Amino acid sequence: MAYVYNPLRYAWDPHEAYLRKFAGGPKRVVFLGMNPGPFGMVQTGVPFGEIAAVRDWLHVQASVGRPQREHPRRAVTGFACARSEVSGHRLWGLFAERFGRSENFFAQHLVMNYCPLAFLEITGRNRTPDKLAPGEKSELFSACDEHLRDIVTALQPEWLVGIGDFALRRAEAVFPKGTPKLGRILHPRPASPAANRNWAGVATKQMKEVGIWS
Repeated sequence: MAYVYNPLRYAWDPHEAYLRKFAGGPKRVVFLGMNPGPFGMVQTGVPFGEIAAVRDWLHVQASVGRPQREHPRRAVTGFACARSEVSGHRLWGLFAERFGRSENFFAQHLVMNYCPLAFLEITGRNRTPDKLAPGEKSELFSACDEHLRDIVTALQPEWLVGIGDFALRRAEAVFPKGTPKLGRILHPRPASPAANRNWAGVATKQMKEVGIWS
């Protein structure tokens, strides 16, 4: 990897605000994403943090710094970023439509990421953790597994729901005995043809089929 961005350093202020506002107690359902997207958490410090959703629905906004090494084609401009993170737009859009106010959603739910780091190739292309070299994965996954255990210890969820296959596989590796209960929804990324066909409807159906939502 040519560049590694850690939003928990340069975007800690909005990340802390998100946790303090919404993660103050046990949650029935924790949604688990993969890692920060270039126009989402990389910019806002919030998982799946599409600018408009974080600012206007979560009502979280704070100062964002810059990574120590920054790719010239992947500048961090924080809440001034003009690009929309499609995955975050879809995810928070579903929750907003179903629950109305953000407080209604966060009463029993929280969204977290398995890995807090974003990885960029020399071209500026985003590389997700599942595409890292085996040697790179080993140490990274060990630290992220421990972080996931801490999340579950703190939030005591009944359900841990992987957003996509990768997150589910990591949850299965860390919690092989069925506590918490594990689920999965389709990842909302636009690169997935299935996600471009009524993603919200598919994800809602998946949640209902296992009994998480009624």
